[in-house]
Amino acid sequence: MTFEALGLHTSVLKALTEAGYTKPTSVQAQAVPAALEGRDLMVSSQTGSGKTAAFMLPALHKFALASEQQDAPLGKTPNQEAQSARSRGDRPRFKAAQPKMLVLTPTRELALQVTNATDKYGSFMKRVKAVSILGGMPYPKQMQLLAKNPEILVATPGRLIDHMESGKIDFSQLEILVLDEADRMLDMGFIDDIEKIVDATPETRQTMLFSATLDGVVGNMAKRITKNPLVIQIAGSATKHENISQRVHFVDDLSHKNRLLDHLLRDETMDQAVVFTATKRDADTIADRLNIAGFAAAALHGDMHQGARNRTLDGMRRGQVRVLVATDVAARGIDVPAITHVFNYDLPKFPEDYVHRIGRTGRAGRNGVAVSLVNHAESMNVKRIERFTKQLIPVDVIEGFEPKRSASTARSSAKPGGWKPGDNRGNAAKPGQRTFSKPAAPRKEGGGFNKGPRTGDTGGARRSYGDR
Repeated sequence: MTFEALGLHTSVLKALTEAGYTKPTSVQAQAVPAALEGRDLMVSSQTGSGKTAAFMLPALHKFALASEQQDAPLGKTPNQEAQSARSRGDRPRFKAAQPKMLVLTPTRELALQVTNATDKYGSFMKRVKAVSILGGMPYPKQMQLLAKNPEILVATPGRLIDHMESGKIDFSQLEILVLDEADRMLDMGFIDDIEKIVDATPETRQTMLFSATLDGVVGNMAKRITKNPLVIQIAGSATKHENISQRVHFVDDLSHKNRLLDHLLRDETMDQAVVFTATKRDADTIADRLNIAGFAAAALHGDMHQGARNRTLDGMRRGQVRVLVATDVAARGIDVPAITHVFNYDLPKFPEDYVHRIGRTGRAGRNGVAVSLVNHAESMNVKRIERFTKQLIPVDVIEGFEPKRSASTARSSAKPGGWKPGDNRGNAAKPGQRTFSKPAAPRKEGGGFNKGPRTGDTGGARRSYGDR
């Protein structure tokens, strides 16, 4: 199937061709026709499946048709009215923005990614404006954006509530509501904000919900806010990620973990990598140590101002940052094609987060590598991830970095359902057997980043639970 076969507007098709897109993904092929018909959608799809285009392309198509049908020019925007008032000597008054489409996302990075994608898909449409309203951005800047009365608003729930309560946004004209990564928003405690936002929108709206899973609380909420929705399940969050090579390396202690990470990051096949940590403090500490060791590294977490986060991501996209050390919340929505490796320095708290983490690599059909550095006491956490993803994660050992305890012992020491020594999981590299990483490149004396004491794997700053 081609995008032309979906019946999209010529301006949208021209933008897709310009961007090099020729064939819709599975989720786009199923969601776009239904959305064009005006149906509500409940969509379960994996990270990197092209869901942003699945809801944005039909919306832009609708706005393009509406623009063609307008015989008279558009009315004055609030900003133009303010300018007219100044010319008359009146005091300008801010008029609440009235967007036609609202996209809710869990994090700032995902909101910016959606906005950038919208600008790309709507590059040949003159009257459509998309803006991001999110935490970390100065209020005066957001007021300037809202004064343009944008047709499409992309926002994180907390900051959007702030503007709603101050009367800066009016949803009376809203036609389309999208909840992107709804499961993550609920995990981050946004349920009350979401329900308040939904209550402020017209019942005549079209609602599209995208989530890794449609079970439990997410499914119940989706049923409440949609009307006769079409349910599309492309792939559950437990997708196998067959294009991503996954490995587990057991480590004895923090020093062993740091030395092994240093070695793996010197793999010649690695282009760019994301290293996931449990806390913001660890992200800063590890990024500093990697820079001392000679890596072009940078941290990304929720305590950073939005400007600093944007500069870090821009550096990643330009290739100036080779290793990004990030927390789960900050890394949500990162889409950098050159990311070939993902390292779990700390295992995630929830198995669902493991899937989203490794989804930062191997995007759009590319191949990727995901490596987890696991303490022996965390064997059951690996087991939970394997049960969730319904696949075994091979254990790898690199010569010179062997753990004192064998992998089979660590597996079998796990409580109920632990792995037994006879499971043949590839405990140690056999003579002639190729290990995961190539030999480390020669290093200068004193290389590596295992310098200075640290107090533990997960100690430090509190975990970040969301962006306002």
